[in-house]
Amino acid sequence: MDETGETTKDRVFGWGIIGSGEIARRFASDLMLVPDAALVANHSRSATNAEEFRSAFSSRRAYSDLDSFLSDPSIDAVYVATPNSLHLAQSLKAMRAGKAILAEKPLAPSHTEASVIQREAARVNVFAMEAMWTRFLPAIVAAKANVDAGEIGTIRKITAELAYAHEYDPKSRYFSRSLGGGASLDLGIYCVSLAMYFLGQPEKVSGLWYPAPNGVDMSSEITLHYNEAEAQLTSGFDRDGANHFVIEGTKGMLRLNSPFLKAQRLTVYQGFAQRAPFGPLSRPSGLASKILDRLPLPGRRVEDYPFEGNGLQFEAMAMMDAMRKNEKTSTVMPLSDSINALRAINIVLAQPATTHIIKL
Repeated sequence: MDETGETTKDRVFGWGIIGSGEIARRFASDLMLVPDAALVANHSRSATNAEEFRSAFSSRRAYSDLDSFLSDPSIDAVYVATPNSLHLAQSLKAMRAGKAILAEKPLAPSHTEASVIQREAARVNVFAMEAMWTRFLPAIVAAKANVDAGEIGTIRKITAELAYAHEYDPKSRYFSRSLGGGASLDLGIYCVSLAMYFLGQPEKVSGLWYPAPNGVDMSSEITLHYNEAEAQLTSGFDRDGANHFVIEGTKGMLRLNSPFLKAQRLTVYQGFAQRAPFGPLSRPSGLASKILDRLPLPGRRVEDYPFEGNGLQFEAMAMMDAMRKNEKTSTVMPLSDSINALRAINIVLAQPATTHIIKL
């Protein structure tokens, strides 16, 4: 409820954005696809950048002072779109100002910092969620429904890869230790979070990682161990990967097609289709292979879930809906899941790196 006595149920939902980088711009653009949402304020440490962002995305007010931004009564929720190392401090400050938060993934660089956010959200009684937008995409919603309905049976294995080649630059956000860089927090978090969405918290975590020249992780291999299942997850800046997510069950298999982090297609395989040359673990290359991958095949069913924009609108809509129901956490992306995913990554990265340094 604001100073007029209105609640978020009675009016357009007001968003504020901290940050002016690429992900902030994508979110602001996708908010335009949500009819009952408005970008009412944006913040950047640079007044020039803040004003440029305001003009580009029709924000109502631009701020370079964070306290003034957080005092804006028209803001119902703050999207924290800054480097990983700033998420904790900015999230805490926003929540203490009475603002709900949607903090860009990862929620924080470590599970211990994420736990601080969880405790503070409960203490001040505000909604808080990690912006793990992939969980809210229509294709992921459909995949979860298929699995929960038993279409592919009991899950026995998940295989996922998310890797995009980036030239080593210790000053970039990808590799900067001070900004919370590294492949696991930038890419691996998608694999781990989504695997846990389907399988829950693992019994054990194992893995290894390979260092960039400055010691942050260039790539990692993380395995989540369950009583009757396993998730093998890889990520890296050292290559362009298959970037799909495959779930193997006792009755079939399901693939979230590449790139799965913004999935618009899923494929279900049963019977003969699981063993075909262009099965769920294949990586079609070349025009002929891609055409064959789309041709009708007994036991293979393709479902398409296209969407406008970047796909960030779905997490925004889910958060708005939850807050309008006076909920304080998301059932799809609870803070406990964010903490568990970070804990798994932190367990692996706490181990010594493999012996060789990747040379670029």
